[in-house]
Amino acid sequence: MKFNWKIPKTLRPFYRQELNAYQGCLLKEDLQKAWVHLERAHILGQPYPIEHTTVHFKMLQFGMKTRNVKEIMGQIPRLLVGGIKSWAGKIPIGNTGGANVPALKPMPIPNDLQAIIRQANSNF
Repeated sequence: MKFNWKIPKTLRPFYRQELNAYQGCLLKEDLQKAWVHLERAHILGQPYPIEHTTVHFKMLQFGMKTRNVKEIMGQIPRLLVGGIKSWAGKIPIGNTGGANVPALKPMPIPNDLQAIIRQANSNF
């Protein structure tokens, strides 16, 4: 079993870039693009407890902002167990994290994020 503690320094800027893009889209009220950036941040941060939990908290806030009851209810259990599963290395790789997808379903990682993850892990 692999225990994850901290996101690699080489991956952190890409994770933050997605969160910043999310915030920018949110300020412009471009909710569709904002959500895509949250999903991308989830894919990058999912293996790491703090980053994973942070994205789920932002997804919960997004659900509250958009009054999406399904999203709100879907994020609560993800918030409770997501970080623990990250720490233990038991995550569904590529899962985008929203309540619109099954919580335990592995999903394909977009090619650009695959390259970022591969590069970050080779420098770690």
